[in-house]
Amino acid sequence: MLAEADATVPHGSGNSMMSRNNYFNKNPDSSISMSKMDVIIPFSPDVPCDNNGQRMWWAFLASSMVTFFGGLFIILLWRTLKYLWTVCCHCNIKKKEAQKVNNPANSQVADGTAKGPDEKDEVVPASEVGWMTSVKDWAGVMISAQTLTGRVLVVLVFALSIGALGIYFIDSSDPIESCQNFYKDFTLQIDMFFNVFFLLYFGLRFIAANDKLWFWLEVNSVVDFFTVPPVFVSVYLNRSWLGLRFLRALRLIQFSEILQFLNILKTSNSIKLVNLCSIFISTWLTAAGFIHLVENSGDPWENFQNSQSLSYWECVYLLMVTMSTVGYGDVYAKTTLGRLFMVFFILGGLAMFARYVPEIAALILNRKKYGGSYNSTRGRKHIVVCGHITLESVSNFLKDFLHKDRDDVNVEIVFLHNISPNLELEALFKRHFTQVEFYQGSVLNPHDLARVKIESADACLILANKYCPDPDAEDASNIMRVISIKNYSPKIRIITQMLQYHNKAHLLNIPSWNWKEGDDAICLAELKAGFIAQSCLAQGLSTMLANLFSMRSFIEIEEDTWQKYYLEGVANEMYTEYLSSAFVGLSFPAVCELCYVKLKLLLIAIENKSELGESSILINPGNHVKMQEGTLGFFIASDAKEVKRAFFYCKACHDDITDPKRIKKCGCKRLEDEHPSTLSPKKKQRNGGMRNSPNNSPNMMSRHDPLVIPGNEQMENMDMNMKQYDSTGMFHWCPSKEIEKVILTRSEASMTVLSGHVVVCIFGDVTSALVGLRNLVMPLRASNFHYHELKPIVFVGSLEYLRREWETLHNFPKVSILPGTPLSRADLRAVNINLCDMCVILSANQNNIDDASLQDKECILASLNIKSMQFDDSIGLLQANSQGFTPPGMDRSSPDSSPVHGLARQASVTTGANIPIITELAKPGKILPLVSFSQEKKLGINIQMITELVNDSNVQFLDQDDDDDPDTELYLTQPFACGTAFAVSVLDSLMSATYFNDNILTLIRTLVTGGATPELEALLAEENALQGGYSTPQTLANRDRCRVAQLALYDGPFADLGDGGCYGDLFCKALKTYNMLCFGIYRLRDAHLATPSQCTKRYVITNPPYEFELVPTDLIFCLMQFDHNAGQSRTSLSHSSHSSHSSSKKSSSVHSIPTTNRQNRSSKAREAGHKQNATRMNRMSQERKWFTDEPENAYPRNIQIKPMSTHMANQVNQYKSTSSLIPPIREVEDEC
Repeated sequence: MLAEADATVPHGSGNSMMSRNNYFNKNPDSSISMSKMDVIIPFSPDVPCDNNGQRMWWAFLASSMVTFFGGLFIILLWRTLKYLWTVCCHCNIKKKEAQKVNNPANSQVADGTAKGPDEKDEVVPASEVGWMTSVKDWAGVMISAQTLTGRVLVVLVFALSIGALGIYFIDSSDPIESCQNFYKDFTLQIDMFFNVFFLLYFGLRFIAANDKLWFWLEVNSVVDFFTVPPVFVSVYLNRSWLGLRFLRALRLIQFSEILQFLNILKTSNSIKLVNLCSIFISTWLTAAGFIHLVENSGDPWENFQNSQSLSYWECVYLLMVTMSTVGYGDVYAKTTLGRLFMVFFILGGLAMFARYVPEIAALILNRKKYGGSYNSTRGRKHIVVCGHITLESVSNFLKDFLHKDRDDVNVEIVFLHNISPNLELEALFKRHFTQVEFYQGSVLNPHDLARVKIESADACLILANKYCPDPDAEDASNIMRVISIKNYSPKIRIITQMLQYHNKAHLLNIPSWNWKEGDDAICLAELKAGFIAQSCLAQGLSTMLANLFSMRSFIEIEEDTWQKYYLEGVANEMYTEYLSSAFVGLSFPAVCELCYVKLKLLLIAIENKSELGESSILINPGNHVKMQEGTLGFFIASDAKEVKRAFFYCKACHDDITDPKRIKKCGCKRLEDEHPSTLSPKKKQRNGGMRNSPNNSPNMMSRHDPLVIPGNEQMENMDMNMKQYDSTGMFHWCPSKEIEKVILTRSEASMTVLSGHVVVCIFGDVTSALVGLRNLVMPLRASNFHYHELKPIVFVGSLEYLRREWETLHNFPKVSILPGTPLSRADLRAVNINLCDMCVILSANQNNIDDASLQDKECILASLNIKSMQFDDSIGLLQANSQGFTPPGMDRSSPDSSPVHGLARQASVTTGANIPIITELAKPGKILPLVSFSQEKKLGINIQMITELVNDSNVQFLDQDDDDDPDTELYLTQPFACGTAFAVSVLDSLMSATYFNDNILTLIRTLVTGGATPELEALLAEENALQGGYSTPQTLANRDRCRVAQLALYDGPFADLGDGGCYGDLFCKALKTYNMLCFGIYRLRDAHLATPSQCTKRYVITNPPYEFELVPTDLIFCLMQFDHNAGQSRTSLSHSSHSSHSSSKKSSSVHSIPTTNRQNRSSKAREAGHKQNATRMNRMSQERKWFTDEPENAYPRNIQIKPMSTHMANQVNQYKSTSSLIPPIREVEDEC
C-alpha cells in the first residue's frame, strides 16, 4: 500500500504533497494510517530513498552547524594556542635580558654562539611570513574591487547570489523536502555550480581577512554556512531540502555597493535610496522565507503534524500586512515557531516600516520632480541660469529675455538651483514650460553641471542677490560659481552679476576668463553709480538709458498727457545691426541723418575695427569717420524688425521709397559708386560735412579741427613733470591728499558759498558695506571735461564711513567732505544745497534691514527733508534760471567759444553777488516766466535731486503730488520718469541684453562710466587707485570722445526751432552744424497744458519722431564732441579766487557794456586782474584750497591755439551783446 501511494505521486510535480493528501481523502478506510503517512515524504522509484519515509532535514542542518561551530572552535583554539605561545616567548625573552644584565662579560660570547642558530631560525619564519603576506595581499586585491578583476569578481558573486535566490523562488513551489536526482535535476546542477563558486570566493575572503574571528561571524559568512554545505549533502543523499536557502536574499544589502563600483550611483540621495530599498526588501524576503519553512514543515515536537500549506508569496503577503499593522487575518501563522517569530518580527518590522517607507517615498518623489538630466533639442540652443534664483529675479529675467520685441528667441532656459522652488516660482515655470526647465542641483557639483549639459550650453548666466547684507560674500559665491563652471568647461561663455566693483578684479585671476570671447561681469555698483553720475551732468539720463536696454511693450494712451509721450519713448530699445553696403564711404553724420530721416532709425554709435583687427565702439565719432564694409551700427528703435532696414537698404531699390516699412530685402546686387547726401541733391554736405545757412554761419560752428599738437620745440618747453590726468588719460587726476585736508567744518562751508556743485548725501557707518563712491566720482572727473568745467563734489555724511571710501577718492580734484548727517538742515544749508546742480541721496545701510518697506527709510526721509526746506527768493531766482531754462553743463559767457562750447557749465565756487546776472541777461519779453519760477524756488521741492531706492514700491513716497498706484511698475511712476529716482532693479535687464549682444554692455559702460576700459580695470586691480601719468599725445588723444549734455531751446542758436519747430529739423541742424547727435527731450511735465503751470518737474522722451513739436522750455539730450579750444582761454583763470569770479560776474551782469567798450577795456581788465590774482594767490597759498586742486602749470600757455578770424570774433561779440546767445553762467574775463 505504501508503494501504491508513493507511485501515485509523480516525480518533479509541484503539487506532490497536495496529490498525496487528495489520495488519502479518497480512501477513508485508511484513516488508521493517516498519522503515519503524514510524515512520509514523496519519492520516485528511480531514486534510492529511504523506504520508511524518514525525514533527513537534520542532516542538512547538521552540516551547516558543524561547519559553523567547527570552524569557530578551530579559530578560537588557534587564538588560544597563539596567545599561550606569545606569553611563553615573552617570559624567555625577559630571562635572557636579565642574564645579559647580570653577566655583561659573557654577553658577547653568548651572543656570538647564539647568533648562528638564531639567524638560521629567523630565516625560515621570515620566508614563511613573506609567502603568506603575498597570498593575503593577492586575495585582498581580488575581492577589494580596486582593480578590474576585483570589480568583475565582486559583481559576479552578487549576480550569482541573486541567481541562487531565483532558484530558491522556483523550488519554493515544491515540498520542503523531496527526493532529487542530481544528474537529472537541472536546477540542482545550476545551484551546485553556484555554490562551488561561492565556496571558492569564501576561501579568498578567508585568506584576505585580517581578523578571522570577525570574518567567521559576518553576515555573508553565515549565509554561506547555511547555504553551501546543504547542497553537497543533497548530492550525497539524493535529497533536496529547501531549508535556509532564503538567506541568499541578505546579499541584496550590498546592492548599493555594487552600483557604486560600477559608477552608476554618484549622488548621496541615490545611494541613500538604494540602501533603504535593499535593506527593506532583503529583510522582508528573508523573514518570508523563514515563515515559509516553519509553516510548511510544522513544529518538530509536534511530529510536524501542525503544518499548513503556504506558498512563499503568501508568506511575503503575510509579513507585509503584519509590518503595516493592518493584519487582515486571512493568512496567519499556525505553528508555534511561526508565531514566536512573528512576535519578535513585529517589533523590528514595524519600526523599520515606519522609518524606511516614508523616507523612501520622500526620496522617490523629490527625485522624480527636479532630478534627471536635460535633453537638448536639435537645432535649439540652451542657456543655464544659476545663482540667486527667486520669484522676483526669475520673473524679471524672463519678462525681459522672452519679450516679444526681440527676434524669435529660439533658446531654452535651464535654471539650476540647490533649493526646490516654492509654489509661486513653480507656477511661473509651468507658465513658461515650453522654454523653461528647472533642475535641482549646484554648479559647484560637476555631476550637476553634467546633468544640465553645461558643456554644450550657449552661455551660463549667474544672478546675484542685490539685497544681501554682505555684498562681498555674495560676490565671493558668484566667483566660486565661475571657477567651478570654468573648471568644468573652460570655453563656456559666462555672464555674471557682481555687486562690488573691487571684486571684479578677482575674475581676472581665473585663467580661462576672457572678456574678448564674450565673458562679461555686470557690476551693479559701478553701473548704478555711473547712471547717477550722468544724471548729475544731464538730469533724466539715467531714466532714458535704463529704458533703452530694457524691453518695454508699447502702451498706447489716447489722452494728451505727459504719460503718452513718455511711454512712446519707453517703447524704444537699443539694437545692433550691420550697415548695408549702400553706406560705404559715407561719413557718420551723413549715415546718421539718412537713417533717421529715411529709415526712421537713430544711429548713435558704430563698431570700428583697426588695422590690427581690434574693435572699438565709437559714439558719435564725427564726420572724419567713413563707413566701411561690414560696419556694425548701434541703433535706437522700437523693435528688432525695424533695425533690419539698415541692413536691407539699397540705394538703387529704396531711394524713392517714402514708407520705411516697405524697405525689405531686395534682389539687387549692384551698388552705385557714388554716395549722394541723405535728403536731396540740394542739401549735399560740403566742407567736411558742414553746410552754410542763413541762421548758422560757419564761423560759429563747433570744433571740427583736431587739436594742434605742440611741435618738438614747444614740447621741450612744456613741463613734463606735470601730471593732471591719470596714466590712461581718461580721467582728471591730482596727487593724493589726506582726508583731513578736504574736511570742511560747517562754518567753513558756509563761508565758501558753494554754487554749481554736486552734493552727495550718504548714509553709512563703520559697519556698513561700501557702495563704491569712486564709481560715482569717476564719470564726473572724465578727461573730456576741461578742468574749469568740473563740478565740485561735496560729500555730506559720517566721517567714519567716508574714511573707508577715501582710499579710492584721494586722487580726484575738487572733492570735499562735510562731516554730518544728510538729515541735518544746518549741514544742508552750509553746503548751499539750493545752489547745487544736483543732490544725490545714497545709503549704505539699505540691505541691513529685513523689512523691505523700511530699507529706503533714510533716503526717503532725506529727500522729503530737502523738499520741505525754504530758501531766499534771490537765491531761488538764480537756481530757477539754471534749472528751468539752462541745462546743467551750460557755459554761456565765453567770448571765444561757439554756442556748442557753452554746453559746459561753470563749476567754480561763487558768491551771492552773482545773483543779478540773471536780470541783465534775460530778454525783456522773458522776464515774467523767470519771476514765476523764482516764487516757487523758495521751497526745496525744486532742487534737482536723484534718490537711490532698493525697494521699487517705495517710490510712491518720494512725490506726494503724484497719483501712482503702489502696484505700478517702477518705470511707469512719475519719479522714475522724471529722473529723480533710481533703483538697482532696472539693471536686471542688462543680463539678457548682454547675452543677445555683448556690445550693448560695452556701449552702456562707455556712456556712464566716463571711459572705463579693461586696461584701467587691470590697473585698478593692481594698485587699487588711479596713477598719475604724463601728458603725451597719446593720452591727450583719449580726451577726444563724446559726452552727454543738455541743450536749451529757450535761447541760443536753436531758439527759432524751440517755438513750434519740428524735432527732426533740430536733429538735422545740430548734426550738420555742430556734429551734435540729439536723442531725446527733457520736457516740463505740464508743457502740454494750455494754461501756465508752476510745476518745474520734467520727464524724459526718448527718440521722438521727426514731426514731434518742440516747446521753448525743452531741454535736448545730445552727444556733443569734445572741444579742444574751450579751455585754452581759461589759462589765466585756472587759479582765480572766489572773489575774482564774483567780481567778474558782477561787472558783466550789472553794467550793460557795449561791445566796442568791452573790447577796449578787456586788456586793462586782464592786467588788473592778473595783479589782483598774483596778490590773492600769495595770500591763499597759506590757506586751505578746497576746490582748486589743479597745479599752477595745469594749462601751459605755450600750446598753439588756432587763431579766430576777425569775422568770427565780430559775430561772437555781436551775439553776446544782443543776448542772442544762451545766458552765460561762467565768466570769461577777469574784470574789475
